[in-house]
Amino acid sequence: MIAPHPPGSTRSTGTARLVGLVTAVLALLAVAAFPVREALYLRIAGTAESSAAAPLVGLTARAGLLVLVATTGVLAVRSWRRDRPALVTLTAAGVGVVGAYLLSEVVKLLVTEERPCRAAGLPTVLGCPAAGDWSWPSNHAVLAAAFATACVLAAPRVAWFAVPVALAVAAARVGAGVHYVHDVLSGLALGVVVVALVVALVRPSLDRLIQQLAGRFTRVGGDR
Repeated sequence: MIAPHPPGSTRSTGTARLVGLVTAVLALLAVAAFPVREALYLRIAGTAESSAAAPLVGLTARAGLLVLVATTGVLAVRSWRRDRPALVTLTAAGVGVVGAYLLSEVVKLLVTEERPCRAAGLPTVLGCPAAGDWSWPSNHAVLAAAFATACVLAAPRVAWFAVPVALAVAAARVGAGVHYVHDVLSGLALGVVVVALVVALVRPSLDRLIQQLAGRFTRVGGDR
């Protein structure tokens, strides 16, 4: 007779499958967008630049990421007081966020894709970054996905908010004229998979460390 899987194991398997599915879909969309990157860019960035929504697109592209940073901060404060497992997840995810950003910087330096605003010479909502500030993958999309993934893994109930914000930030980077579509799709995929992998690898050890420290403090308190 096969013993039933513990609830935590079932949840972990479900999370891994969902992360794999999301990452695969984003990666496939990025591959599909690459051959038509110029046409997509010209259509999206050109439309945004001439529309009444241009100020909103620019604001979202510049500062939308701060919404996710603030959301993560609020969750960290709440979990510090009420939910230790969520706090451990957020701590592990923080390592993943840093790792995802650093990895994206390394990839940029290896690939050296020119910014579309520099290649196309199109008027854009945001000014074109300086030469040498490479395009693929989008750092903003990486960080948006990384922070959103951290929030969702720690508190799944916030997915309805965090996921659309991350997608809006990524879309705004294209609309603002500073990235191709495949840049942001690849960035989203990278942010999701790196944070999820780091949480899966780091969280168990971090949880054990916290339990050991808590046990030591309890023993010290009992000896007084």
